[in-house]
Amino acid sequence: MIKERKIIKKHLLESVEVKNKIINNSILIDKIAEASELICDAVNRGGKIMWCGNGGSASDAQHISTELIAKLNLIRNPIASIALNTDTSFLTAWSNDVGFDSIFSRQIEALGKSEDILIGISTSGNSKNIINAVNVANEKHIKTITFLGKDGGELKNKADISIIVPSDNVQYIQESHITIGHIICDIVEQRLFSK
Repeated sequence: MIKERKIIKKHLLESVEVKNKIINNSILIDKIAEASELICDAVNRGGKIMWCGNGGSASDAQHISTELIAKLNLIRNPIASIALNTDTSFLTAWSNDVGFDSIFSRQIEALGKSEDILIGISTSGNSKNIINAVNVANEKHIKTITFLGKDGGELKNKADISIIVPSDNVQYIQESHITIGHIICDIVEQRLFSK
């Protein structure tokens, strides 16, 4: 039991340390605020928010997208939002017939409009299918936001706004991505629906 308590405390302290780095990084705080504003602008223009990620980041994309459609704290009108990684029939057909690297970019070709936002989530910043999705979104004049970690990888200079969690540990990056997603949802709700 003593060993387990040490492991638990170690994980919690390390997670808090990453969050403190975010709190003390004014550039990162500004980027989170800018991302919230970009999303509000898109919603006001009648745009939708498209999300994509792989593995745990796919779960994060689905989770945060749901907060926009359903609610975070306020009962309010839904916000048009979709996690592109949830269409299993398309994902399996396209990756089987054509390839995995274009599963998101293909959907953006079909569904994306210039008033939309694409949010790509990649802990490394080097996920090829997220890179391709951002490239296609940029070609279609769709604003792009990325949630990244480590050094930001190849994606850090491709999106309009790159939010890079200052950690090399995937689990703490993912925990921070969810926290940042919740913060953005809260700001969007307050700006668009709070009386």
